[in-house]
Formats: sequence, structure tokens, C-alpha cells
Amino acid sequence: MKINAVKTVVASLALVASAASALAHHPMGGMTPTTFIEGLLSGLGHPVIGIDHLAAVVAVGCLAVLHRSGTMSVLGYVLATFVGVAIHLRGTTVPAEEILVAISLLLLGALLVWRQPMQTVVVVTLFVVTGLLHGYVLGESIVGAEPAPLASYILGLAVIQSAIGLGVLMVARRLVAPALGNPPTLRIAGAVVVIVGAVALLQQLTT
Repeated sequence: MKINAVKTVVASLALVASAASALAHHPMGGMTPTTFIEGLLSGLGHPVIGIDHLAAVVAVGCLAVLHRSGTMSVLGYVLATFVGVAIHLRGTTVPAEEILVAISLLLLGALLVWRQPMQTVVVVTLFVVTGLLHGYVLGESIVGAEPAPLASYILGLAVIQSAIGLGVLMVARRLVAPALGNPPTLRIAGAVVVIVGAVALLQQLTT
């Protein structure tokens, strides 16, 4: 019964990922924010409406639990997304960015399924590169915005990504507590992230 339930949840999330892709990156209806409030709402909404970005933050929070510097790892990812946004705003072109984002999800998910501790430098590098990629894509919706909505967009990204990443980290720490043994929860989360990445990659390769 438990296996069937997990399969059902995974299948449902895959369908959600496919359906949500049509709305991903467009909490303001595809329009560039023009006010402080619009920028803030856009920043808060993008990492949630974009299922690929949400999956990345969740995966980062889950992976961070395997390391002492978990909190700093999550915050490092968030900071890297800001740099990615800045790179986009400077007009730098990153080819096949959506495909790279999908691949980053496959990698994060696979590492969660594998669930083996890695050296801190490897974790930091992975989170920074992933954050840069996702930040670059998130920067698309704020191109051409005035300073006020741009600043509030960054603020929104900081608040929502930190809240999700650190919240997942706190929950994951409880799930992997020694008294609970070795629950499969993180591996299930990793499998879901892999599915989201696979769906995103398939969509990019077929459009």
C-alpha cells in the first residue's frame, strides 16, 4: 500500500510539473513589474509558481541537512541566484539556460536519492552553480524594470527562497534524526525532483 501511495504522489507531482510549466515565470501575467509592490509580488511568486525553481530550493534544503554548514549552504544558494539575476540584467547570454536548469534538477535529485555526504567544497560549488542558473532564468521577468520594482523583486526572491530552503532544512533535520533511523523520505523527495527535472527537460527538447 505504501509503495502504491508513493507512486501515486510521484505521478501526481509529475502532472503538476507539466501543467504548471505554462504558468512558470509569469506571476504578473508576463508583464514587467512597474511598482514596488508588483516587484515584490513577482519576486515572491516566481520561485513558487515556477515548479522547477521550487523543486531546486526544496532539493537544496534537503541536501543541506547532510552537512554541518547546512544553513550557510542554503543562504549561499539564495545569494547565487541574485548573482544570476545580475548576470542576466547585464545582458550576458547563457545558451540553453532552461535545459541547464532541468539538468541541474536531475543532478540535485539524483544526489538526494544517492544520499551520501559530500565534501563541503563540492556542495558549495554545486549550490552556487545551480543558484546562478536558476537566478539567470528568474532574471528574465525583471529585465527593463525601474530600480524600485527591481529592488523589491530581489527582496521577494530573498524572502521566499530563504523561507522555503531553511524551512525544508529544519524539517529534514527532524526526519533524519538518529532516533528515527534511516527513513526514505529524502530519497522520495529526490525522486520527485528528478521527475520534475525530467519533465522540464523533455518539454525543452520537444518544443
